[in-house]
Amino acid sequence: MKTNETSTHATAGSALVNDPRTQGAFATAKNSIKIYVALTAAALLAVIVVAGTGHTVNTFMWVRAVLLPVMAVLIHRVTASAARGSRRAFERLSTLAVVMPIAIIVVDLIPGVCPPWYAVMQVVCVLPVIGVAFITRGSALRAAFPKGR
Repeated sequence: MKTNETSTHATAGSALVNDPRTQGAFATAKNSIKIYVALTAAALLAVIVVAGTGHTVNTFMWVRAVLLPVMAVLIHRVTASAARGSRRAFERLSTLAVVMPIAIIVVDLIPGVCPPWYAVMQVVCVLPVIGVAFITRGSALRAAFPKGR
């Protein structure tokens, strides 16, 4: 009995989730996250090339360059789940789309953490996620996932 109840709550507003405007917004969000995946993979490749040519690449850069593509793939999965009607996934996506860009940019602004070229590259990488933050707050998705209880 609890499973049906949870399922009903998890996909509340399913008629609105299947609305063409809602699915269009999710398609744009998924494409934005795919761009983010590609950009973070390119950033990892850039770090590998820079290190391979004998330039200094610090531990922070390596860790970030490896973790962000992995996170990007996970965020894509969350986006796909939200597009299928999962309120929980939508809430996670909505939160991550705001928190991640802020965290990435703020940390890169700390003097000495990374070289300017790397900070700029990270800002470029996170631009599609900023777009997702706006999409998740748009009227189509707000209607499909109204704030509840």
